[in-house]
Amino acid sequence: MKKVLLILSIFHFTANAQEVALYPGAIPNSKPAPNVEKAVTTDNITRISKVSIPTLTIFPAAKPNGQAVIICPGGGYAILAWDHEGTRVAEVLNQWGVTAIVLKYRLPDDEFDMDKSLAPLQDAQQAIRYVRTNAAKWGVQKNKIGIMGFSAGGHLAATATTHFTFKADAADKDTTSTRPDFSILIYPVISFDSAITHKGSRNNLLGKKPSQEQVNFYSNELQVTSATPPVFLVHAGDDRVVPVANSIRFYEACIKNNVNTSMHLYPKGGHGFGLNNKTTNDAWTDRLKLWLENINQ
Repeated sequence: MKKVLLILSIFHFTANAQEVALYPGAIPNSKPAPNVEKAVTTDNITRISKVSIPTLTIFPAAKPNGQAVIICPGGGYAILAWDHEGTRVAEVLNQWGVTAIVLKYRLPDDEFDMDKSLAPLQDAQQAIRYVRTNAAKWGVQKNKIGIMGFSAGGHLAATATTHFTFKADAADKDTTSTRPDFSILIYPVISFDSAITHKGSRNNLLGKKPSQEQVNFYSNELQVTSATPPVFLVHAGDDRVVPVANSIRFYEACIKNNVNTSMHLYPKGGHGFGLNNKTTNDAWTDRLKLWLENINQ
């Protein structure tokens, strides 16, 4: 009986999902090019590459609590771990009454983008505008819209969290706020400082020889202010891909600027554990659920 209920639950979740174009018209900062997006599934993870046409996949909560979370899957700015750090996360959030929106953001590529460093942030800011504009139809409150990211998706989410006064698309006339109301960062790339960054993410976004100005701009620990929204951080101390120093530096910057911040560090877990850090019976998702229940009070 439990298996039947589980299958029905998953079917209900999938059936209610809706994919929409992120932009109503032309995609900003893009070059004319064929769509060569590709999805490959191995080891129970679907990895999407060559994304040049951004979309939102919306999972409305059956019993909305007013909150929405935009999810940015990780993948080093080279692929998107679409289900592992996207749609499966949306399912969990839905169970809590949170409307979840998975952002298929453009992966930086000189073939598709005029300025590849700006494309992901443009998409994240547009996603926040889109959700805020359409909030009422999903039972979402406009002041309860957060952003979430894993690994390089965490870098994008952190960039959106700290750069909302920067207009990534200078030509856009929409005045809707792009400031997220809270931020959830799971084993995130935060800094582009050579000592602790994930070099693949930095190279894919900025190229192999970025200017110091670019490095500083996208080192999000340097961009925290007192206006930065509340932040929830998760990382493993033995992460050899994205050093835990990324989260620690961001946490310290938030504390320095009196930003409401909660950080959860685990001794083990490595990188990319998604929803389940198998090295511990302390579920970070349980801690997130409690945090979300209190963050807007």
